[in-house]
Amino acid sequence: MASPQLQAALEAAHAADEIIQSLYRRNLAVTIKADKSPVTEADVRAEATIRAILSARFPDYGFYGEESGRHGMDAENIWLVDPLDGTKSFVRECPFFSTQIALMRSGHLVLGVSSAMVYGELAWAEQGGGAFLDGKPIFVSAIDDLSAASLSTGNLKTLASNPARWARFGALAARVNRLRGYGDFVHYHLLARGALDAVIETDINILDIAALAVIVREAGGLVTDLAGAPVGLSSNSVLASNAALHASMLEALGP
Repeated sequence: MASPQLQAALEAAHAADEIIQSLYRRNLAVTIKADKSPVTEADVRAEATIRAILSARFPDYGFYGEESGRHGMDAENIWLVDPLDGTKSFVRECPFFSTQIALMRSGHLVLGVSSAMVYGELAWAEQGGGAFLDGKPIFVSAIDDLSAASLSTGNLKTLASNPARWARFGALAARVNRLRGYGDFVHYHLLARGALDAVIETDINILDIAALAVIVREAGGLVTDLAGAPVGLSSNSVLASNAALHASMLEALGP
């Protein structure tokens, strides 16, 4: 049975979905933030709704939102929320955007909801409870040979700026069976349900991948940064894969 926290996160995601759906393809005004990322009315209203629902249920929890920033970060439990991950896709009327809600407890990610309503997928997971996609249990693949693996990438700008690491990535890409670039929530959903074997990204924010990390982990996978450290508030890269491939991929990428 879902915990009260998971029930609240799912309710909050559904409420955000309704707002985002009502504003999709409405030619909204776009504001550019200080970090040069775009924000729309959909981002702001969806986050406000999520925060209202979660704060009403759990007033003592901290909240870290993409639009409203950090609040109560010394709390044991902290909600991590990106109300509209993939705003650039949303603005360009491409369905690769989603609502991401995660819960961090004592520094560990324990719950994740990834709602991609236009794309037609809802994934969630809670520590110890398995991972689910549209209500059905999901599991990562069992492929243990890089030559048979499918690898997807997202933004790789930082990786490409490091010649040594970029060369190692190129050598790794030459070893895998297929190289794809699904990006955003899409390749994590594919990984968690066994349709893809690994994901590499740089230039990420923890809000982009916190919920997805829980989902992949509960589906039987592993998620670290590119140095092999656990993902946390300061992470800016990610290697997510099935458990069988993770060590060999870290070794291939090098220190």
